Amino acid sequence: MNPKLVAKIESEEPKLRLAVLIDADNISADVVEGLLTEIASFGEATVKRIYGDFTTQTSSKWKQCLNRYAIKPVQQFAYTTGKNATDSTLIIDAMDLLYTKRFDGFCLVSSDSDFTGLATRIREEGLLVLGFGEKKTPEAFRNACHKFILTEILKAVASQNNISAMSPGKAEEAKTSKQMAAIPLVEKSNSVEQGADNKELPLGFILEALARSYDDTGWANLANFGSFLTKIKPDFDARIYGFKKLSDLVKQRKDVFEIEERSSKDLSTKILYLREKK
Repeated sequence: MNPKLVAKIESEEPKLRLAVLIDADNISADVVEGLLTEIASFGEATVKRIYGDFTTQTSSKWKQCLNRYAIKPVQQFAYTTGKNATDSTLIIDAMDLLYTKRFDGFCLVSSDSDFTGLATRIREEGLLVLGFGEKKTPEAFRNACHKFILTEILKAVASQNNISAMSPGKAEEAKTSKQMAAIPLVEKSNSVEQGADNKELPLGFILEALARSYDDTGWANLANFGSFLTKIKPDFDARIYGFKKLSDLVKQRKDVFEIEERSSKDLSTKILYLREKK
């Protein structure tokens, strides 16, 4: 990835100009709030477009939220049965936007492997590619992105935010009836607040990433460790295993990691360093 993009991603104030392209045929409208919140953590969604046939009943939920979130609909009629005209229109638009050279990255929102080639082409231009899709998304598309985020996570987070905004009585009732709208991303995993089942963590690849991120002293900065995790497995996300952040996962697994908190050069913040526990 372009070093300038890495610096922007890791900065406290996201400045990336992002084009958000949503495949309405393969993504549920229930994730839109969590989706846009997640994208905002990377940068500014300067273009937000959604593609699909909005004359059908299946798109009714999307029509309800387009104005609310200022998403521009691109109507695509299904002229021929069995042919996905929506994909073609999205890809053509993406290439047009790519050639304007106005963007630092693209957010491709779909569970369809047809966008693998598009993601690869955008990466060849040195731009950031963020993918968003359901658990069923093929591995080829996931790995073509710099970072791939499961929309099931975003749906669960949005549900929790909605419950938190309720009055105490209604919130408790919602928790009981909906079970926090939690979606089992990993079997036996608990909620984000409670941590995760240790057996579910893919420790082999986690320790491989850790070993690659060591500095000359044999310790790894948490940011470098997280970067290697994503390079090896773009769809890695601590939230899948029940943790809000990677730092929470590391601190919980004291049987795997040895950690140190060190002061930054200006002494204003603490930086987390870790290594494999012997």
